[in-house]
This record gives sequence, structure tokens and C-alpha cells, in this order.
Amino acid sequence: MEQAVRGRGLIPDNCQLKFVNFEIQENHITHETVGLSSHQLVVRRGRAFQVTLIFQQPIDWSMYNFDLEVQLGDLTERFPIHFSSQCLSSLHWSARVFPENVRSHSVSVHVCSPVLSAVASYHLLLHIQRQYHIFNYELGTFVLLCNPWCKDDPVSMPLEVQLQEYIQSDYGLVYVGTDQSVRHKPWAFGQYEPGVLEACLQLLQVSPQHQNDRQNDYLRRADPVYLCRVLCAMVNCNDDLGVLAGKWQGNYTDGVCPTDWTGSAEILLQWLSSNCSPVRYGQCWVFACVLCTVLRVLGIPSRVVTVFNAAHDVNANLIIEEYYSSKGEKFNISKDSVWNFHVWVECWMRREDLGADFNGWQVVDPTPQEKSAGIYCCGPCPVSAVQRRCLHCPFDASFILASVDADVVRLIIRDGLVVGRSVDTEWVGQLIYTKSIGSNKPENLTHMYKTRTKTPSPRTYSSSGVFGRISVPPSGIVSGLKVSLEVEKTPSMGDSICLCVTISNHSRHARFLTERLNAQLKHYNSCPHESIWKDHRQLEIQPGQVLTLHHSIPASLSTSLMAHDDIVNAAVVIKDMNTKERVLAAQEFNICSHDISIEVEGGDRIQMKTNYMAHVSYTNHCSTVISGAVLCLEGFGLLQSKHETRQALLQPGESIQTSVSIMASSPGTKLLQGTFSHSHSPGVVSRSFHKISVHN
Repeated sequence: MEQAVRGRGLIPDNCQLKFVNFEIQENHITHETVGLSSHQLVVRRGRAFQVTLIFQQPIDWSMYNFDLEVQLGDLTERFPIHFSSQCLSSLHWSARVFPENVRSHSVSVHVCSPVLSAVASYHLLLHIQRQYHIFNYELGTFVLLCNPWCKDDPVSMPLEVQLQEYIQSDYGLVYVGTDQSVRHKPWAFGQYEPGVLEACLQLLQVSPQHQNDRQNDYLRRADPVYLCRVLCAMVNCNDDLGVLAGKWQGNYTDGVCPTDWTGSAEILLQWLSSNCSPVRYGQCWVFACVLCTVLRVLGIPSRVVTVFNAAHDVNANLIIEEYYSSKGEKFNISKDSVWNFHVWVECWMRREDLGADFNGWQVVDPTPQEKSAGIYCCGPCPVSAVQRRCLHCPFDASFILASVDADVVRLIIRDGLVVGRSVDTEWVGQLIYTKSIGSNKPENLTHMYKTRTKTPSPRTYSSSGVFGRISVPPSGIVSGLKVSLEVEKTPSMGDSICLCVTISNHSRHARFLTERLNAQLKHYNSCPHESIWKDHRQLEIQPGQVLTLHHSIPASLSTSLMAHDDIVNAAVVIKDMNTKERVLAAQEFNICSHDISIEVEGGDRIQMKTNYMAHVSYTNHCSTVISGAVLCLEGFGLLQSKHETRQALLQPGESIQTSVSIMASSPGTKLLQGTFSHSHSPGVVSRSFHKISVHN
């Protein structure tokens, strides 16, 4: 793409530059940046790119000195154009012209940036000098990104399949639910959507680091550690003009419910078009996916990671305290918490600041939970540092370690007194998942964070909780009595929920027991609400006996009270009637919803700017009539707005269905999202996604 250039000074005809061609198409192929921009040059540091200069008439380069100059704010560097066939250096700015091309109207100049250049948009100038005369041209701008294809770049990645997955792929999966029933939701990272690159660069420009000291910020942008910290803080808006405002409870009528987002592009473009006003609302997976998009765009390999049963350890003692009533009801009185799942980002880099032992994947968490060095960001912290329990490793190693490997102390409270206590060393960090390379299957990363199998320590835990300082025994066995609680099978919406309580008597005498079982609804990151179901009974267990007790929560509860994202917290308290000792076991699980069918005529590979029909349907698999049924379809880049279909009554076995015309305006991976809800549900009952590949 040729463009006219602007020169300064009285320029003679024999060195007038008429046009410059940044050879965008060819350079983008060479630099693996195809699709990031259609109108400006985007290249990677440490690799040469080509610029064609077209003069008014042939020019004798031997009569002049030719220099290029790159400008970045107030920082400039000027360097000569050499006539040489030798390779360019990636240690400093350099340029060359092949000797055979120096007597032509059109000359191709090869320019190479240092491998540790700042990530930014640069201005490029040309200076032509002969004796005491200097002629200056403004050639235009280009964007310089990190280069994971270059072995000397700190973000270098060894395998092409890794680069395809962690840099070039615009589609991913986020794992949610519970460790007992893992679900996944797709996400369109959207780095090839028009305007996304500009939004990512704007994040750096409006950051507090840039606004406070632009020159220092530009100098430090060569370091991926610095880039990650700045961008991590900028994805949330707690300290700055960041992208997303977080909200975890209440209604979302003044914004978008976090579960409704399906991709990063819509969020980033809304932020950019609103003059950097925060987009409402995000939760952990939304923050993480947007950060993953930004890092991939700027050339830092990254992936989205889910930790199941992730702890938030407020007092940094690696102990999470949970409080239950003697009936098994969980109380909301602890400052600590365990989320059923928490999503963060891993990015890949060499840690020149820490040494080779800490190279590789680094945790970066943009969800605003705790401040790090005064701002709401977390990381980059080496995963290897978490595995080795290097608590003082920068950045935020102790907080991340607690997220995956804290101990849970469960306390039974009655009349303000602790009447039972146990320690669970396995609950936190049960599973750590990410999407596998080239596959929709999960890759288990748990062993990367936790190598040892934790066993109960012989010591007791001393904790200063809300009930004062208490000593907690290390095991869940009370005087030879052991209790466990399991879900017999993963329950589906409309089915009864079957719970199994197992009691083992390891003592030498019979035990007379009271069993109290309780179930509460909760969101993935919150304490349970009021009880939805209770049960109790009295029983006797003989020495050495193992009792298995079966309980059933009615199907009507899973239909009318539970939404798609709800989780059930179930707990059982067994009380010895003679000794008054109590032992507790708890379990959390989610209810599987029924799928929404989404089919696209002609298959899932479509052409741009062509109409296709999408057929959507949901079948009532429950045994009862559903009233006020609503089937909704939406898709950024495919539909202009939501499409809703309503039906007053949906009989058992009956389907609600609709057909919608879709058309894609840009290439890449797009997602159609279908949701189903009804008048008796507190939220969306079912949510399904359909991936579509769009091609020119």
C-alpha cells in the first residue's frame, strides 16, 4: 500500500521522495501478524521488515548519506542505511539496502529493531544529507510487538504448535462449575477484530505509569514482566482508566451480566469507543479472558487457567476458616473464602530478573482482590515458585500459593462455642485446568502447582478466628468416628439429587448417633444462602461397622429454585448422643442443565457477508410444565442484537424453537450463545454455545 510522504526543506528533484510503501501484506506474513490490522504496519521486534521508497527519479545513493530515525514520544534514535548484503543486527536499530538496488526509482530498505525494543507505535523518518544540506521526510507509523518466534526475545516459545495455540488462536475454553462436575464455556478472544489492536495499545497509553512518566514507561516496555503488571492492572478499573468494572452480586440492569459476555472484542471496543469509561460488568473469567486477549495481541504467549476450589486467604496464614451450625448450615462470618472456581492467566517468558529456574509459565491475575505494591494487580509470579513454595518470590507468590494449597479448617458452632472441628488439606486446589493444545479437552496443570500429596500434620492448627483463639486437631476423625458425604451421580436439572453419607465406627463400642443433613444454594464465589432442604434421623452403629445412608433432594427443587450457575453446598453433622462430640463432612456440586440445540445451515464454516440460517431449540426434559419460557440467541459479529422467542407453556417433552438469519462482517472465530429461562427460575436455566469459523 503506497502512501504519499511529507518532506521538509527545499528538496532537489534528484532526491525527492514521492511515495513510501510499507509492504503491509508481505511484512504481516513474515512477522506472523496477519489480521491484526488492515491499514497499518504491525511487526515484531528483532526481525527485519521491508519498506519501499519510491523517488521522483533515479537517485545515486553514493552521493548522499541516508539515515532513518525512529521516534517514540520524546525518545529518538537515528541510524544509517548501509549498502550491504549482510544480515542486520537485532541488538540495535539497523537498516540496509542491497547494493544492486541503489540506482533505481524504487528502493527496498530492510529495517531491523532491537530484540528488546519497547512495545508501542513508532514514527519513522528519513533523512537525506549531502554536504551541508539535509532533507527530511516523515514516512509514517508502525506498531512493534513482542516476538515469541525469536529465540532472543524473553517471550520466545520453542514449538510452533504452542505459538499457534497461545498467540494466534482467537478461540478458547474457560472451565467452570465444581471439581465434581466441570463444565466449559467457549470464549472468542477476538484479537483479529478491527479496533482491538488499537484498544490494546491505548491501554498502555492511558496507564498511570505512562501518564506519570512517559519516557520511563517507554523505556521499560521492552520488559515483558513490566508489561504484564501494567496490563494486569489496566484490565480492572479499580486504580485507573481500566477496562472492566467488577460486580459479584445484586442486579446488572445498568450494564451486562458477566455470564452474558462471550468474547473480549466487544468489551475492548466498548471501552475504546467510550473514551476509556469502564465496561460493566466483569467477574474473574471475564477479567482473565480480556487480559489473555491483550497479551496475545501484544505478542506475549498466554492461556486462561481455572483453579477449582480457589482460596482467598485474607490474613496470609495459609488457613481458611469455615463455620457451620450444629445442623450443617454454613455461616457467612469468615473473612476468608473458597471460590468453587477462580480463573486467571498464565503467560510465558524468561525471568531474567529471577534466573533460569523461574522461566516458563507465570501467573497473572487481573481480578481485583488484593493490592500488590499499591495497585490492584497480581503477578507475574512463576508457577515453579508456587510449586516450590517460594513465598517471597515476586510477585505475590504467597497469595497465589494460598489460592491453590491452603488448608481448610471447618468449625461447628453452637451457642457461640466451638463444638466440633476438622481440617481438610485436600479441598483447596483440587483441579487446575486449561485448554489443551489443538483440542477442546482440558489439560490438568495441578502437578505444575502442587507436587506433593498433603497429609494431615501431627501438629494442631492455632487460629485466631471470630470465636477467639482455638486449637484444631489435624484429622476429621472424632474418637474413632469417620464421616464422608458424596453425590451419588452428577444431577441434571429436573432430576432428584441423591446424596450418600458414609459413617465408619473405628471404636470398640456401639455409637448412638444423630444425623443432620442440610443443603443450601450458593454462587461460585459466595457463601451459601438460606437452606433449601433439610433431613435428620437417629441411628445406631456397631463397632467396626460401616453405614451407608442415602438421601434424596426432590426434583422440584432443582427445577424451580436453581439457575444454571447455582451450586449446592451440602453438609452433614453427625453427633454422638453420649459424648456430645460432633463431626462434619461437606460437599459442593452443581446441577447440569439440558443443552440448547444450535445448528447452522451449511455447516460451521461460513463466508463473510453472506446470510445463513441458524436453527435453535430447547426441549423440556422435566416432568412438569414450564411456564413463561424464553429462548434467546445472541452472537457478537453475527447478530446485531439479541433474538428472543417466548412461549406461555412448555409441556414435558415439548420444544421451543426458532430460526434466525446470521451474517459475519469480519473473519475469525465467532460464537453463537443460546440461553433458556422461565418465569419460575431466578436466572438462566440453560446456556449453550456454538462455534463458527468465518473466512473471506
